[in-house]
Amino acid sequence: MTTIAQYRIESRNDLKGSLILSSDFQHLYTNPSLAVAVAVKSMSDPTHQEVRVVHIPSGEIIFRTTAAGQAS
Repeated sequence: MTTIAQYRIESRNDLKGSLILSSDFQHLYTNPSLAVAVAVKSMSDPTHQEVRVVHIPSGEIIFRTTAAGQAS
């Protein structure tokens, strides 16, 4: 049985790191825990960047960091 990738990392900021290319926001993940781990590891400054992991079928944000000064 094939598992369908259902999770996407989103951010308004440039994310960089060895786990994600800044232009690779189209990559989809089958495992929500992996998507969250990659998102967090790709942030250079979690206090000033927002990143989200979204469950594509429902649109639900399953993980979100909020940059300082932004309302949740």
